[in-house]
Amino acid sequence: MPLVTGKELLDQAQKGNYAIGAFNCNNMEIIQAIIAAAEAENSPVIIQASQGAIKYAGLDYIVGLVHSGAKNTRVPVCLHLDHGTDFQQVVQCIAKGFSAVMFDGSKLPLEENIAITKRIVEIAKAVGVSTEAEIGKIAGTEDDITVDEKEAMLTDPADVKYFVEQTGVDSLAVAIGTAHGQYKAEPKLDFDRLAQIQRLVNVPIVMHGSSGVLDRDVQKAISLGVRKVNIDTNIREAFVKGIKEVITNNPQEIDPRKILGPARKAMTEIVREKIRIFGSNGKA
Repeated sequence: MPLVTGKELLDQAQKGNYAIGAFNCNNMEIIQAIIAAAEAENSPVIIQASQGAIKYAGLDYIVGLVHSGAKNTRVPVCLHLDHGTDFQQVVQCIAKGFSAVMFDGSKLPLEENIAITKRIVEIAKAVGVSTEAEIGKIAGTEDDITVDEKEAMLTDPADVKYFVEQTGVDSLAVAIGTAHGQYKAEPKLDFDRLAQIQRLVNVPIVMHGSSGVLDRDVQKAISLGVRKVNIDTNIREAFVKGIKEVITNNPQEIDPRKILGPARKAMTEIVREKIRIFGSNGKA
């Protein structure tokens, strides 16, 4: 089936009080694993590519692979740009066939973030593409985007309503204590801040840096309005673990299919597990 927008999926999740998993891809096996997991769980799914993924695999390859996978599946699939920080690249992704895009202006002064986000929203809406933005800084590293823990700044609820009203964005990523990459200690989420944000806006809320957050905390965040949960690190961990097991057990193996096949299976299983935690299983 054709790609669907993030707004379509998140609006349904808003009505049903569950969240959609947004899983980062970097190559064919990851895309296949995400779609296989969504099919097995009968779940809608968001496949997202970061700027680093686009640099690695190539924009046309990412678009071609996801479009091909979506065309041959019965579950709704959205192709989303994750953490786009360059205006021209965001527009290029819209032109190339992404059905949702994120502009991350969280490092910019609030008014500059609003101005650029508003321009992107206008362009995207004109061609039926949904939008995500971010205020507040999420710690950790996402490809080449790094926010030091000391620099990480939780989203100020006072800015949220103003930002959404000024930009017209479809969904909003907020900083409530999560971080990109592998956690050094158990993350402590600011649920009071999240609840306050939910009371101020009616757009779906996005939680980045969710790999490593306790399942019960993810589900509590979903109960407080999170409708999109981003997962990247857990997929990478499953991928590498699957490859290491093959190489360890058979160091002489040179067939890429026999090396990458088990890694794909391991990624499928972790994505299925996350889908069940988010509550989107059976919602396709």
